[in-house]
Amino acid sequence: MDTLTVPAPAKLNLFLHVTGRRPDGYHTLESAMVALDHGDTLTLTRRDDGQIVRRTDLPGVAPDDDLAVRAARALAQATGTHLGADIDVVKRIPQGGGLGGGSSDAASVLLALNRLWRLDLRRDALMQLALPLGADVPFFVFGGPAIARGIGERLDAITLPARWVAVIAPPVAVPTAAVFASAELTRDTPSAKISVFSEGYGRNDLQPVAVSRFPAIADALAALRRCSPEARMTGSGGCVFAPFVSEAEAREAFAGRPAGMRGFVARTLARHPLAGFA
Repeated sequence: MDTLTVPAPAKLNLFLHVTGRRPDGYHTLESAMVALDHGDTLTLTRRDDGQIVRRTDLPGVAPDDDLAVRAARALAQATGTHLGADIDVVKRIPQGGGLGGGSSDAASVLLALNRLWRLDLRRDALMQLALPLGADVPFFVFGGPAIARGIGERLDAITLPARWVAVIAPPVAVPTAAVFASAELTRDTPSAKISVFSEGYGRNDLQPVAVSRFPAIADALAALRRCSPEARMTGSGGCVFAPFVSEAEAREAFAGRPAGMRGFVARTLARHPLAGFA
């Protein structure tokens, strides 16, 4: 096997609470996360010269800054393999939308190369490599819906009912660092201390900050709230979503999006498609 083509699913934060701030400046979070059956596609081709080469041009993302490339290099360094890989990416997840596109690409690279390079690493080992790449990367390696705590390193599995979601992507790029640095950000939401949550539980603490700076996010939320009171932003934005029981309801809500806004309709996943690769 010299080539693998694998999915890199988008994710949603069903809620996202900022519970504190550590002395090193990192914020501690509590979030319910679930992957979707919509995302990027990566093709990895094994090389024998040890080189990691991204063959797809991604505007605004230099190869050395690409989490997918960094993930492959981290895995190679940690294992001492002499192998390398060509990486081709088909992007469908909006960049900077809070859907975890770069993090998902990185996790799929770790999982796919674990098989392509025949490393047979355990999931916990891959998750240790994942955390320095970004707070969301361990979730995608984890393999299923989870409650994430700390800075993303503490994950507990949860069971969620399957839902269709309408996702709207306002034409904005929300700077995550600026949202977290905002003086008006709520940083002391109490931890739930539970693992069973009702549908619609919680909120996104980053949403008020993002909405105040980007009116298009407010417009997208207003459109979805005509069909669902549970509409909210995912991650640090600017994508927003609303869950529905049926595909027809989700598509009807999506059809009412503001003019010029893109997005998609998808279904939540009970298991990451590459969960068996570790």
